[in-house]
Amino acid sequence: MKKYIMAIDQGTTGSTVILVDQGGGLVASADQDFPQHYPKPGWVEHDPRDIWESVSNSARKALSKVQANPHDVLTIGITNQRETVVAWRKSNSEVLHNAIVWQCRRTTDMCNKLRSKWQKKIKEKTGLVLDPYFSASKMRWMIENVPAVKKALNDNDLAFGNMDTFLMWKLSSGKVFATDVSNASRTMLMNLKTLTWDKDLLKLFKVPVAALPEIKSSAGAFGVTHNAGFVADGTMISGVAGDQQAALFGQACYQAGESKCTFGTGSFILMNSGSKILKSKSNLLTTVAWKIKDQPVQYALEGGAFICGAAVQWLRDGLGLIETSSEVEKLAAEVPDTNGVEFVPALTGLGAPHWKAEARGEITGLTRGTTKAHIARATLEAMALQNADILFSMQKDLGKKIKKLRVDGGASANNLLMQLQADYLQTQVDRPQQIETTSMGAAYLAGIGAGVWNSTAEINKIWKIDRSFSANISKKDLAARQKSWAKAIKKVLI
Repeated sequence: MKKYIMAIDQGTTGSTVILVDQGGGLVASADQDFPQHYPKPGWVEHDPRDIWESVSNSARKALSKVQANPHDVLTIGITNQRETVVAWRKSNSEVLHNAIVWQCRRTTDMCNKLRSKWQKKIKEKTGLVLDPYFSASKMRWMIENVPAVKKALNDNDLAFGNMDTFLMWKLSSGKVFATDVSNASRTMLMNLKTLTWDKDLLKLFKVPVAALPEIKSSAGAFGVTHNAGFVADGTMISGVAGDQQAALFGQACYQAGESKCTFGTGSFILMNSGSKILKSKSNLLTTVAWKIKDQPVQYALEGGAFICGAAVQWLRDGLGLIETSSEVEKLAAEVPDTNGVEFVPALTGLGAPHWKAEARGEITGLTRGTTKAHIARATLEAMALQNADILFSMQKDLGKKIKKLRVDGGASANNLLMQLQADYLQTQVDRPQQIETTSMGAAYLAGIGAGVWNSTAEINKIWKIDRSFSANISKKDLAARQKSWAKAIKKVLI
């Protein structure tokens, strides 16, 4: 009897594979990082072969931890870094260029030139802002600048896909060329209302529809594996969602108004808006949350900060202030405040609600009395404050206060950061027992797609709370902190 749901979480800095039993319990997890490539300032790339290797190795390690074999996998779920784009040939699966990562800003000039004419239309059609963040401008850049991509296009042999599409292609030896509605909604090429590729936008970004995958529901039949290596042939792929949507699903935010924040490389707040397309007046994104089989599509409102956990990595790798990321909490707790230091971590531009691609990070307020503890504290406070900016914009669009925020991702284990988040949001912050909700969300979707569970109500019973954080700051201190932060943000927006 097949025992496990395998969920592949293909992230920005590494890949994680988990095994979940049919009761919804996590039984094994393994991960592997892969190299980041920075060909020019502001450019970020991954080698898709490194990514596939990291997925394969992690899957084998996870299976070995429970002495399972490839035949023990019942079905597969996939979640992924969303806007990152790969190009390959359909005929022989040859990768034509490094994957262009969601953080990459190489198409800033292209987006700036298109903005005056197309910003309003793109927002109307896709719910997104015209920004290098999304997939479409990356695809056009490859078509215009990579001879191998241009040749494949002329040969009618070009395949474009986000990482979910690339992984399904690899898992099936080219038999599955598909994506789900949540990932498609991040390309800036899918119409939010029709859930189909938009002809006007395809023309604008020079992408032929034949080069794009079939759009499917997030839970349902995508296809089966073939010569994948770490799972038996014929294993179902039955759940797919972009990482932030998967986290929303894994956090059991199934009702309109329920929201979560994932603390990963960046931080992303999503609020379920139900079957309603909620248009933002505050520079937030409207996106697809998920679609389960033939049920109505669910939408979400989203705001993301490009740099969150990556700021702590920078303290570790760039400045050498800490040896491991987990040390930041202890270091920051050595001081009661930042002593006037502000760090705006716009290391790859500013995301919501500012959308300033050319913004760069700044540390201000340094004095002879500044220590590395103050800089560590300023980093954690910045992570919480930029999320507060997003949530306040979200509340403005919603027209009411969000009472609770569920948190997940690696940095949510940081108690000081979670307390700061509750303080600056003035909202209860709930952390679940299982903080890796992104991969769990992919497993839950796959389980529903394969019939292991029949409804989200069953998954709701699996979700358990670990700890709640409540606001514990005076109005006076909060107002002063917000004023100082707003001043710092204004400097990088100039």
